Amino acid sequence: MARRAAAALALLALGVGASGCGEEGVSSGATLNVYVGASLCAEAKSELARHGAKAGDVEVRVLCLAPVERSGRTDLARIGANARRATEDSSSIAYVEPPGSANRFSRPILEEARIAWTTASSGASAMARVLHAVSEADTSSLRASVHEALESP
Repeated sequence: MARRAAAALALLALGVGASGCGEEGVSSGATLNVYVGASLCAEAKSELARHGAKAGDVEVRVLCLAPVERSGRTDLARIGANARRATEDSSSIAYVEPPGSANRFSRPILEEARIAWTTASSGASAMARVLHAVSEADTSSLRASVHEALESP
């Protein structure tokens, strides 16, 4: 158990040091990535397809995250790797995961990189919320605008 906690802290530190893209704008037709927890991915993809894989003038893609549960236990290293994957992607715009204990490990990594983060029990509703935030966002500071929109209740 202590070894897992140490590994998680090391991954957290690594993730906090990594940063995704800055606050640059995006051009029409750009492709943005939304990282979605494994259990929510199918619903999120369906909702995205319903919207034609677009939000405003940009293309949106769902990237499914690796499951964080193994043999009934939460895999802290996998949580860190999932969050780090999103922070290292300059096209990353949002991160969606189900409510649970994983959030307290992934959220600080994503917050440091200013990637919009949200939890949801429905992949469809989460994706609809992300798509709305992207379509309404200021394209000159898209990441910051989406982050602010998803942080608001």
